[in-house]
Amino acid sequence: QKAQKSNGAWPWFDGMPESRYITQHIVTGMGHLDKLGVKSVRQDAKTWSMLKKAVAYTDVRIKEDYDELKRYVKKEDLPKNHLSNTAIQYLYGRSYFNDIPIPKRSQEAYDYYISQEKKYWLSQSKYMQGMIALALFRKGEKEVPSDIVKSLKEKSTEHDEMGMYWKDNVSGWYWYQAPIEQQALMIEVFDEVANDLISVNDMKIWLLKQKQTQDWKTTKATTEAVYALLMRGTDWLASDKQVEIKIAGKKFDPKKHEDVKVEAGTGYFKTSWSGKEIKPEMGNITVKKSDEGVSWGAMYWQYFEDLDKITPHNTPLKLKKQLFIEKLTERGKITEPISDKAILHIGDKVIVRIELRVDRRMEYIHMKDMRASGFEPINVISRYKWQDGLGYYETTKDASTNFFMEYLPKGTYVFEYPLRVTHEGDFSNGITTIQCMYAPEFTAHSEGVRVDVVKQ
Repeated sequence: QKAQKSNGAWPWFDGMPESRYITQHIVTGMGHLDKLGVKSVRQDAKTWSMLKKAVAYTDVRIKEDYDELKRYVKKEDLPKNHLSNTAIQYLYGRSYFNDIPIPKRSQEAYDYYISQEKKYWLSQSKYMQGMIALALFRKGEKEVPSDIVKSLKEKSTEHDEMGMYWKDNVSGWYWYQAPIEQQALMIEVFDEVANDLISVNDMKIWLLKQKQTQDWKTTKATTEAVYALLMRGTDWLASDKQVEIKIAGKKFDPKKHEDVKVEAGTGYFKTSWSGKEIKPEMGNITVKKSDEGVSWGAMYWQYFEDLDKITPHNTPLKLKKQLFIEKLTERGKITEPISDKAILHIGDKVIVRIELRVDRRMEYIHMKDMRASGFEPINVISRYKWQDGLGYYETTKDASTNFFMEYLPKGTYVFEYPLRVTHEGDFSNGITTIQCMYAPEFTAHSEGVRVDVVKQ
């Protein structure tokens, strides 16, 4: 209320000029609160007055758009596609408050852009198509919103683990290129327009899976996601029924263990066994969920093993580690792979190559590559690097080289760094490990490698 200008608009920050986008975004947010049953939106006199002023401001601005269009576009060209993202956002936000009459001076502009939505929805992005479907549906239109839902459904991807989503849902620099906000809007579309609760719950899974391995980026994305999760669908927090877990054929009930605390609402808990408590048959685990919603968890079995006897372990993160020896020949510099138990000599230059594959976007990843005590790193200065579309910080420690990736897109990446052989002996070169800091269950490691160094 303090930040609102006299004409009903809001700036982004105090002291800045009015922002049409921010104003329409706030109107939409108030619409979300109203739809969720927050009574103060309409019952608090100051809030309702503030909101009506903002809606009036957006009505004035859409009229200005239309007047400018008529000024610069020939009359016969007006029926062509002049639908902007700003106009679509206006009609979507305005649809939450259809009980506030459209001013007569803005009615022609409003009707024009509504007709544009009916005619040119197919040329818009999926995010904009969702807004169009909701705006038209709330106006009483049935055919076009139904066609939009059908089109969106046909272009969606359904996955047992990831739920329902759109593969081309990518982020960009503009407000209308926002994957979390788009997914949240799709939940609203399929809930309100299609009444498709199965799709709604599947789309909620994708939202939560994004939160599992990365953050939701911004407060705007987070509030949109929370709004989508609070919508009708199935209330996953309403049931406090525990997932049935059987370990070695015996049911494990966390409530019967005093040292295990179960989190209210989510049912989250953790426990551990150690030493003689652990039996081989405890590796046989079954999980059964009998109520609605999605659950996930992880079980770890930690033990000691010789590094060179470790075999690869892969999750959605997959690692492959290889060692190469670099030689100078008459043909120039060449690299040859080093096989297990290969013989090296003091002074040889070794190239470590790590191949990383990831099947989904992740954030805040730590990769640690162990190094044999007979090797010394050539690169000792820690620094930020950028290669093949991936930025990461590389730092060298006494026994390992570490890579820190704030953002890891889906794809395949190769890391290389040089070492120098400095001591003779039989060495274990260790393994490479990687872990997502947001979801520790997403971890992987390479196989172990052994090297033999002899005198020249």
